[in-house]
Amino acid sequence: MSDQIPVVEAFRMMAANKSLTESELHELIREGIHAALARRFGGPVEAEIEVHDDGDISITVLKEVVETVEDEAREVTLEQARWDDPDFQVGDLMEIPVSFKDFGRSAVMAAKQRIIQRVREGERDRIREEFNDRVGDLVSGEVQASERGKLVVMLNRAREAEAIVPWREQNPRERFRQGEPIRAVLKLLEETPRGPRLILSRADPQFVASLFGLEVPEIYQGIVEIKEIVREAGGRTKIAVSSRDESVDPVGACVGLKGSRVQAVVSELSGERIDIVPWHPDPEVFARRALAPARVAKVISDQANHVITAIVDEDQLSLAIGRNGQNVRLASQLIGWQIDLYSSRDWMERGGQSGLFARGDEYEMSDFPLSELEGIAPATLAALEAAGISSFYGVLDMDRNDFLQVPGIGPEEADVLEALIDELTVVEESAPEAEAPAAGTEGDGASPSEADAAAVDAEAEAAAVDAEAETAVGDEGQEPVEADPTPADDDDDETSEAAEAATASEAEAG
Repeated sequence: MSDQIPVVEAFRMMAANKSLTESELHELIREGIHAALARRFGGPVEAEIEVHDDGDISITVLKEVVETVEDEAREVTLEQARWDDPDFQVGDLMEIPVSFKDFGRSAVMAAKQRIIQRVREGERDRIREEFNDRVGDLVSGEVQASERGKLVVMLNRAREAEAIVPWREQNPRERFRQGEPIRAVLKLLEETPRGPRLILSRADPQFVASLFGLEVPEIYQGIVEIKEIVREAGGRTKIAVSSRDESVDPVGACVGLKGSRVQAVVSELSGERIDIVPWHPDPEVFARRALAPARVAKVISDQANHVITAIVDEDQLSLAIGRNGQNVRLASQLIGWQIDLYSSRDWMERGGQSGLFARGDEYEMSDFPLSELEGIAPATLAALEAAGISSFYGVLDMDRNDFLQVPGIGPEEADVLEALIDELTVVEESAPEAEAPAAGTEGDGASPSEADAAAVDAEAEAAAVDAEAETAVGDEGQEPVEADPTPADDDDDETSEAAEAATASEAEAG
């Protein structure tokens, strides 16, 4: 039995590396020996296997004594049994001791493969148990490799877990190299033929929420709550927060002393801009705050259609729109309502009435399902959805030939779809000017002039060199805060001067 001890010791070393208990190790050895016995005896056998603490292993194969053998792995003839003991009778169990030395190479390999298989199954089960309830949590690790755009990450607490950050879940501002530490949010536990795989994300809004949970004790304690959060990774994030304690300012808690807390999050996001606004149940009030850093002059709500009409002064239009319509688009997503944005001049020129504006423009708000459009037959809608096209963005750039390529759509259906898109994307001829639509508008809404469009670029350039957080005063004395990527200055006087300079430059740009 001395040859068995090194084998058990080797198994114990493997168990230590795989974090297996002694009982789990013994069970693995038993299963491996069962696989080896099956290989030797030609099928599954009944056996008694004991693994002793000193490393000794006792193996006894049990066979039933029968007149005629039907299963050689489990049965033995009466004649063969009486060669060993003449007292055997039909129905008795014959005990056959087996030594490791009797195992051939194929039996040893079968035992090894079975043990490795069980170890892998155990690792996969542990990964499922550990991470199944942690979806949405922050995890940390080390970048192991970059393969065709995706990052392979070795997690600190689960080195056997396969974790990746797909290209679509990465921040376009960031680049990671092998060996660098990385933090991400666990977005999905995906089952693959090779076992569970962890899908991580640094582009998901939950990643920003988790970072604030680390930096802001009030969020961790449940005093401050993140009610809504929307994000365009690498560009801008808008967060709406509220407080369960009237004595705690939710925005101030997230910003921290001299912006220390929000700047820590901005640094982790490689300079991404963050707007923090106080949440409000009234959509009109919430819309005013969501459009920060722009100051909104007037808000009109359409409760039936969930549409907010926001009018801003000329010098605030570029701020309200944001670069490529980003600010108003995120504001619309934050409140969950459509926002039609007007400058005060355009609103007055139209006598307070809204016109029809193009949907396919760069200033369009968020996408919407095709099922909300009238005029599409159910069969046509089903054919588009079967082809993976279910939203307005999906058909916006398609022409008649593109529609004909979709199975189930004929010439008549293609003509209807093309006409419907033309109808939705053509500006009414009665409109006084063929202007670009306001950022984030959908349906009726006014559009910025060419000077306004130039102001958008000017605002973007001015915002890039801002030295301090921009502040836009909201309703009821609340102050929505925008966190600029540039760190705040320690001198309060210099901070005030920088903020005034930034405001002045934005006003000129507008």
